[in-house]
Amino acid sequence: MAGGKRKAGAYNPLTIRLAVQLANPRSWVASVCPALFGICYCWVRGWPLGAGRAAALLAACVLLQSAVNTFNDYFDFMNGTDRAEDHVEESDSTLIYGGIDPKSALRLAAVFFAAGVGLGALCSIGRGWLPLLIGFAGAMAVLLYSAGPVPFSHLPVGELVSGVEMGGLIPLGIAACADGRLHPGVLLWSLPFILGISLIMMTNNGCDIEKDGRAGRRTLPRMLGRPKTVVLYRVQAALWLILLLLLPVLLLGPAGLTGPVLLALLCRKRFRALLRFRLEPEDRILQIKAIAESNLWGNGAYVAALAAALALGVLHG
Repeated sequence: MAGGKRKAGAYNPLTIRLAVQLANPRSWVASVCPALFGICYCWVRGWPLGAGRAAALLAACVLLQSAVNTFNDYFDFMNGTDRAEDHVEESDSTLIYGGIDPKSALRLAAVFFAAGVGLGALCSIGRGWLPLLIGFAGAMAVLLYSAGPVPFSHLPVGELVSGVEMGGLIPLGIAACADGRLHPGVLLWSLPFILGISLIMMTNNGCDIEKDGRAGRRTLPRMLGRPKTVVLYRVQAALWLILLLLLPVLLLGPAGLTGPVLLALLCRKRFRALLRFRLEPEDRILQIKAIAESNLWGNGAYVAALAAALALGVLHG
């Protein structure tokens, strides 16, 4: 049921538990892994990023991710595109099952957004205009992803925007906060995060082709159709795996072997499963969990390789 149909006073209060559900901590892997990578990358390169500033930047990324999740739930609910019969979990559909006032969710999203932007701006103090510019681009992407006349999430560019915004701009912005300089090379080393995060979006949209068709969304999977989407999905997953095997070694030398070793130990079965996904709606919940876990352990292995290099003192700029 879309928002606005419940009688006044019939809503449940927005509790801390429901607020956390709207923030959707299980999705934070899409912001935490790129942020940790950006932090470790700065330290590996010897760029001046203090622990306090690093922690604040990580918190800002989580807050903005929470804002994206809450805004997305609000607009999907208000537009009537989220329904109980669309293979959604109760914990991931707070506005459907929680019975709270949608305006409360919108206010919460605004709080998350303002806190994330404010904290990010504080981290930019003393680093010039560049971190603010990158942060502004990221903040606008957060807003326009779900809001606006034609949200990015309704267009064939949704996968690209979400991947670049979180997988690319987060490490790029953190690097700029370290020394106030633009480090475009960070985007090359961030490719596994861009690919992995865009696959989260493609998993969701691939499973929701029929639902998005009813809602008039022109997502990439809806434009391609499921068979072509599955082919593209598998090609992208294979490329993601190859980069996770190669980039840690190219970046760190022998110390980077930590990444491929962890990948083989923790992710072999997960990536094998990704390459068999058919993106059917009845498998949506299982496949969303699987791609989130693949991002956690796959991209986490890459971050662990940088952490291992730092611990061993292999590189110093």
